[in-house]
Amino acid sequence: MTNPATATRSAGARPGFDSSLSPDEFKAAFRGHPAGVAVITADAGGGPVALTATSVSSVSADPPLLIFSISAQSSTAAAFARAETVVVHLLDADDLEVAKLGATRGVDRFAETDRYSRLVTGEPVYNGVRAWVRCAVIGRMDAGGSTVIAAHALQSQIDRDVSGGQHGDALVYHNRSWHRLGEHSQIT
Repeated sequence: MTNPATATRSAGARPGFDSSLSPDEFKAAFRGHPAGVAVITADAGGGPVALTATSVSSVSADPPLLIFSISAQSSTAAAFARAETVVVHLLDADDLEVAKLGATRGVDRFAETDRYSRLVTGEPVYNGVRAWVRCAVIGRMDAGGSTVIAAHALQSQIDRDVSGGQHGDALVYHNRSWHRLGEHSQIT
């Protein structure tokens, strides 16, 4: 019996790399996979930049490390390629306008000067978000048309904490739309 995982492998090809999902197939698979929403800011010397990301993930608690990715097509890619530090804003449903701002193309995300401030270390931080983490960039890796950035958490502020086992008011992105998680969505 032929193993489906190796059936189309040509002689000499690396296992698992001889074929690939199409971009549409890959997007369809992830469309049903909800993700938390973050806005990431930086200033590499050319002025503040921001982007909304659903790729933020914690990697390690000791040392405190996280990763996120940024598309090479993003207008902020060059700034994030130079940034030594970033601020990752972990959002809840009360922060939807900040999430939308970071996701909107062609706008000045820092035009409303009362919406953000600067840390003493210079990074832009949006005021009043659920939580933010200031990080030092420790590595970058090209991955297809994106760059994966690894960062070490240095400082944080939590304005709206979520106790263990509580639902909070999480903001998630699912199937091209924003959603609020709450008690109504808890199944266990």
